[in-house]
Amino acid sequence: MDLLEKHQDILAKRAELLEEMGSRREQLNILRRQQVKECEAARHRNATLLQDLQKIEDGLKGGKLPHPHLLALETRYWVSVEESIPAWDHFLLGKGPHPIDGPGQTARRDKQNPSIAQDQGLPPRPKPRAAR
Repeated sequence: MDLLEKHQDILAKRAELLEEMGSRREQLNILRRQQVKECEAARHRNATLLQDLQKIEDGLKGGKLPHPHLLALETRYWVSVEESIPAWDHFLLGKGPHPIDGPGQTARRDKQNPSIAQDQGLPPRPKPRAAR
């Protein structure tokens, strides 16, 4: 191979490499444009979601309060729950009767057949413990 053929071979390889690099650069530019479009779409979607959340938050802040009768009922409910906590604590610690059973009533729950509870997919009720 003489010097001229070597230079032509090098120039051919260089031209081929330049063509591959140009093709790859075009592919990367296409990919970059797609990513920019996807990023802009995501930014727009996030902005819309943020606006929707802001509207919901504003609506909740400026929303009307429930009717006074409903508020009074809710308040009485929570007062009764708080009043019954000691009785439930006593029962759940095994130190007293079930809170629904009155002082003159026998514990109806003791008569439950454990096999029936299991047949219905329910766990058996705990057996009452003697007061300490």
